[in-house]
Amino acid sequence: MGPDTGRQARQVRSIWNGAISFGLVSIPIKLVNATESHSISFRQIHTEDGGRIRYRKVCELEDREVAQAEIGKAYEDADGTMIPITDEDLAQLPIPTAKTIEIVAFVPADRIDPLQMDAAYYLSANGVPAAKPYTLLREALKRSQKVAIAKYALRGRERLGMLRVVDDVIAMHGLLWPDEIRVPEGVAPDTSVTVRDKELDLADALMDTLGEVDLADLHDDYREAVEEMITAKASGEQPSPSPSPAPGAKVLDLMAALEKSVREAQESRATDTDTKAEVRPLSPRATPKQATGKKSTSTTTKKTAAKKTTPKATTKTTPSSATKKTTQGTKKTTAKKTPAKKATPRKRTA
Repeated sequence: MGPDTGRQARQVRSIWNGAISFGLVSIPIKLVNATESHSISFRQIHTEDGGRIRYRKVCELEDREVAQAEIGKAYEDADGTMIPITDEDLAQLPIPTAKTIEIVAFVPADRIDPLQMDAAYYLSANGVPAAKPYTLLREALKRSQKVAIAKYALRGRERLGMLRVVDDVIAMHGLLWPDEIRVPEGVAPDTSVTVRDKELDLADALMDTLGEVDLADLHDDYREAVEEMITAKASGEQPSPSPSPAPGAKVLDLMAALEKSVREAQESRATDTDTKAEVRPLSPRATPKQATGKKSTSTTTKKTAAKKTTPKATTKTTPSSATKKTTQGTKKTTAKKTPAKKATPRKRTA
């Protein structure tokens, strides 16, 4: 049994109930996580005896472990003073987005900086009466080819969101506030570099050769290797060591590196194409010579046919040529007839 067995059977539960505020229209919805993590988690253990290492919540003043029911929230002031904050305090804040996803604008999708993208959610219509306004908003977003910018409150803070249509569902991406995006100061190279047109041409050629990829075809190789290792150790087997990748040679010449990359990408793409096109496996060397092979085959066929014709002629003359004396008269007769046919064109030419 692998580590992920039964993961897909889990029922997706809503994490937040509220409504979408679309002008005067209110759409009751449920918020559902649109993504899930497939990473493998590990436990901390005592290496000497394998015992679990656990964290206990201890009060610093009483030096004793406390239960979850005794734990609250507080804001730590600059001087270290703790200011208790209760759930009632937060619930009484005059925030219209406490239980509402309030749409504030509609903008083109390219106006959203991908750096702002955060968690993703699906918005599900909550109840039969919500179906009509939900569908109205969905179809309006489709026809406008825009996304909705909204504000909502989740887990104790107000957030920014972007609503868009995925298939027949309205999805919401949490967005970071603009002031949460760092300015990339000191990140770009601080040295002056000149890029030649030929280098750009090779880079373009490499990009074209690599082409596009279907993201659905990509998978987590590291996670699969970890799962295989866990399965092997669980069954008492010793995991087989993975071959270490060959160290790449340092290429100091950028042009040489680009040219080599283009060649390798072209060879890899050609190999992949041939593998998909052929029904039965062929030798890599035989594939580029297919066109030449056809010509060679036809030439060989012609030569073979010529050879077959010669023996037939020889077979007919062999019995009569067994005795040279017997065939002399025949040869003379043939020789006389042949010049007679050739003499006519010579006279016409003259």
